[in-house]
Amino acid sequence: MGADREGRGRRRPARVMVYAAGGVLVLAGCASMPDSGDLRGVESTPRQETQVRVFAVPPGEDAPPSDIVQGFLEALTSDDPHYKTARQYLTGDAAKTWRPEASTTVLTDGPGAKPEAGGGGEDSGAISYMLTGTKVATVDAQQAYAPATGAYGGSVHLTQNSKRQWRIDALPQGVVIGESDFQRNYMSVSKYYFASNTDTAGSKSQPTAVADPVYVRRRVEPMTQMVSSLLNGPTRWLGPVVGSSFPTGTALAKDAGALTPDDRNKLTVPLNDKAAGIGTNRCEEMAAQLLFTLRKLSPAVDEVELRAGGEDLCSLTQQAAEAAASRSAARHPDYLYFVDGKHRLVRIAAGNSDTDPEPAPGALGEGETALRSVAVSRDEHTAAGVSLDGRSLYVGSLVSGGSLGEPVLRSRGGTEKQRLTTPSWDADDGLWVADRDPDRPRLLLLQEGKGDPLEVRMPHLDGRIQSVRVAADGVRIALVVEKGGKKTLLIGLIERGEKPGGEPAVSVVELRSATPGLEEVTAMSWAGDSRLVVVGREHGGVEQMRYVQVDGSTPDVPAPAALTGVKDVTAAEDDQLPLVAYSVDGIVRLPSGEQWQKVTEGTAPVYPG
Repeated sequence: MGADREGRGRRRPARVMVYAAGGVLVLAGCASMPDSGDLRGVESTPRQETQVRVFAVPPGEDAPPSDIVQGFLEALTSDDPHYKTARQYLTGDAAKTWRPEASTTVLTDGPGAKPEAGGGGEDSGAISYMLTGTKVATVDAQQAYAPATGAYGGSVHLTQNSKRQWRIDALPQGVVIGESDFQRNYMSVSKYYFASNTDTAGSKSQPTAVADPVYVRRRVEPMTQMVSSLLNGPTRWLGPVVGSSFPTGTALAKDAGALTPDDRNKLTVPLNDKAAGIGTNRCEEMAAQLLFTLRKLSPAVDEVELRAGGEDLCSLTQQAAEAAASRSAARHPDYLYFVDGKHRLVRIAAGNSDTDPEPAPGALGEGETALRSVAVSRDEHTAAGVSLDGRSLYVGSLVSGGSLGEPVLRSRGGTEKQRLTTPSWDADDGLWVADRDPDRPRLLLLQEGKGDPLEVRMPHLDGRIQSVRVAADGVRIALVVEKGGKKTLLIGLIERGEKPGGEPAVSVVELRSATPGLEEVTAMSWAGDSRLVVVGREHGGVEQMRYVQVDGSTPDVPAPAALTGVKDVTAAEDDQLPLVAYSVDGIVRLPSGEQWQKVTEGTAPVYPG
């Protein structure tokens, strides 16, 4: 955050930046501070490169109240691991009770501060300042991000100590920071837990790992932060549908220190006695959770060894982690599928645009039933297609010679846009589709793509579903929901249970927005463990394509190249494969680091899922 540029008097550096330049460490004072004059808003510093480190400067000996407040706010943006310098701006009691880890409030710019009316003055020995700004997001004590709007206000009270020095004796819990400082100081990393409410969780030999994104400070022992966060359990939102293999109460051993891999890229994680005595299979699941969690944070970690009670519990390599547990978004599909000019299901090799499309094997590729949209199961053994008029849903095997049979579902909607959406397959071969019939709007699930459709309970849905995509993990679902002319992207949790009598019951709960800045979402697809690609418009803006996280934050990756007239978009679970879209130019693909390329004519492209 910058400081007041209009104050008068002597100025001192409020922070020091240290960065590498040609192998030399450079120290630079920044954000000069006035020793007198009115206190202005704290401007957010331009985003710095990742090698820049910012260190706070302690309070001046005779600093006035305005400098104390300003210096404290500046210290919140530093890389000080435990905010030791920030605490020097507080009284002894306030320093003991202030909990910076309680929350982080992110503002569009740094917080402004001005003396409160009736809040005392320098002559009285006590004074209050009001912190103000416009909220962008909050990060809670579990490090979970949530978009936020509206005005921020927080009161800071100062008093003089026995040395007649001004110090803060009352302040809000947590940290308040500008958006660009937040982007410089924090990064999003996913920790992993196991799906607890899917059919596969108990029936398959491999539990399915589910990503749980959190924000950690970039340069404050991020590996240790992530391991501690993983051991503390899932965030409140995801908690109802996942579980952890770590025994309750497991934490890092008190003498663990900072976690770093050795010269063989093995990370040893010392745990407290709660983890002692566990079996090998469970220990390997614990190690798999750690390896999945650390994979993107530190790709150099090839192996994890767990210790507790002074004994080795187990060790596991990255390769073996895939055998101990399944990471949901790791599969490489064989084909990209779409609908050709003859309204039949066709395919080309995934990632290869040089081959000509071929009809998919099976009845849906023969063209007897004209299709408008399709979905292919994740094992690529079965396909579903919605008829050209949107009224009927067909399911067929991707094996030559099979017959199609009667539709598994029919809509009674009056027009094409009031009928069936594009379907989506989950990891258990369940087929999801929404019926947009105004008289009976429903979200439906067909187990294994057949039988009587199960109506999914949506207790908190406010609007009508226009698009459905189930995540590879089987416990999260993305929905485009229309209400009052606006189409927004919502992410929900899939809860499964049984009705009295043993009939299955499925609900989608805890819906939350993933695109608060867009009010006209036209297409979307999952694009990884915790990321989606979305096409939409801001209020009064032009169409754009962007990546979003399931928590509503913006991932630290470049947005896709611009593309006009996008009607559909699809991304593979394997992020090495290109984005594919249907636009005014037909089927196009976006190889990494390149521009959009024409693939062929056709509509409704999909990777399996």
